[in-house]
Amino acid sequence: MASIGTLWTQPKQDYGKRIRAIAAFAGLTLDAPEHYVHNETNKTPEYRAKFPHGKIPALEAKDGFKLFETQAIARYVASLAPNSTLLGSNPKEAALIDQWAAFTDTELNAPGRIIWQLLTNVITPYTKPVHTTMVERVQRALDTVEQHLATRTFLVTERITLADITLASVVQRQFTFCIDAPMRAKLPNLLRHFETVANQPSIKEAFGEIVYCDKATQYTPPAKEKKEPKPAAPLAPKAEKKPKAKEVDEEEDDLVPEEPKAKNPLDSLPKSTFNLEDWKRAYSNKDTRGAGGSLEWFYENFDAEGFSIWRVDFKYNSELTQTFMSSNQIGGFFNRLEASRKYLFGSMGVLGQTNDSIITGALIARGQDIKLSVEAAPDWESYEYKKIDLSDAAQKAFFEAALAWDLEVDGKKWVDGKNFK
Repeated sequence: MASIGTLWTQPKQDYGKRIRAIAAFAGLTLDAPEHYVHNETNKTPEYRAKFPHGKIPALEAKDGFKLFETQAIARYVASLAPNSTLLGSNPKEAALIDQWAAFTDTELNAPGRIIWQLLTNVITPYTKPVHTTMVERVQRALDTVEQHLATRTFLVTERITLADITLASVVQRQFTFCIDAPMRAKLPNLLRHFETVANQPSIKEAFGEIVYCDKATQYTPPAKEKKEPKPAAPLAPKAEKKPKAKEVDEEEDDLVPEEPKAKNPLDSLPKSTFNLEDWKRAYSNKDTRGAGGSLEWFYENFDAEGFSIWRVDFKYNSELTQTFMSSNQIGGFFNRLEASRKYLFGSMGVLGQTNDSIITGALIARGQDIKLSVEAAPDWESYEYKKIDLSDAAQKAFFEAALAWDLEVDGKKWVDGKNFK
């Protein structure tokens, strides 16, 4: 079959593997660029003229259509083979496929990449608390997938979809450094799913060699530089003998004293009767509206003294273009709020259409000062926060619709959303 275009990527890039696997499963062919040197080619004016942000993977189709961002390219390539089953056969299947693909990238892939950066110290300086938090987040996502696959062969339908290939591409990478043998032993359904997908004849070549680590990679601090010994000082007159001081290990002399961890003021608040984790479980497991729903649970248990509710609006909606990119922006904002997970719940969405949309939603925060929860994200000031008064019918309706994902503002309807929980 003739090529559908050129995919700019690197041979070992997991995002590129995902797109090549989707193309192969759909019976499509992608060319590799004749010459590509990462961090050189993608910085040239010629490349930036095609792909302004200079990212890979990037797709240049035969008809001149250009696209970057992995999820967008994957979906577009899958759409070129409508009979491949990759995108489902009806709107509900399509929505579930998008759900699991997005979940994989935000809840599994994102923290996994942070772990890798911490371990290699390539981008992010190593900090043990962040490493621990990210490992816990990966485990939480894996547990969710494991439970879901307990009664299913694949994530959505009875055949492989884009969501399955997305999941397989992410866990393949994580098998090499953080999903080790003890963890895999607790994930038989995930392992069965991965090996089923990765060993499909049509896509086996795209996935390449599969490597499983026996033990999760641990951080190794860089070796210290050896100091030249100081010249011996002249002998001083004998002084009166003093009590012997405790000997200090020579290596410890060079250690910078560890800074005490700053205590979050929210931890000092009086104990609340409202348990945020219980609320998150209720929201996840119940219908939002109706008798016995999560909103009913919320109103029965909410503590307005210990928690507050906020409307959050993106300040620069005029800059928004594609709605799926705006949805990814929300996902990024939530990823950067990871340090506030125990203080915060969020439901935010994109409303409107391409080049005419807004980002808005609701947050439930510990305490009465939203800044203490959201300032963990560097871009928190790009959003406006207004406290919601549940005694006001309009504000209450906004809050409920944001949680139910049926919010409409100024004629703009809910298109896509993300939860922080």
